[in-house]
Amino acid sequence: MYAVIKTGGKQYRVAAGEKIKVEQIAADVGQEIVIDQVLAVGNGAELKIGTPLVSGATVTVTVLSHGKHDKVRIFKMRRRKHYQKRQGHRQQFTELQIASING
Repeated sequence: MYAVIKTGGKQYRVAAGEKIKVEQIAADVGQEIVIDQVLAVGNGAELKIGTPLVSGATVTVTVLSHGKHDKVRIFKMRRRKHYQKRQGHRQQFTELQIASING
């Protein structure tokens, strides 16, 4: 069984037992969260697609950790103009363990 969930402005295909990294969620490590924004639920050949959400479907997850991704380096340059600009960014994430899919 799998589900397509929406969190942090992105969509993820998840199955029970998987670990995923999503945009940071304000929750403590070890806390269980119920995600109710489920766009689709599939079980073998059967597929339920919501309009836009599947009614009554939920995904239970456990927060494993918080952290930062690797640094993304941004470099801008204009040739022959003596212009160079360097920036960096590290996006924060929350690692989740998918416990169960209901729906």
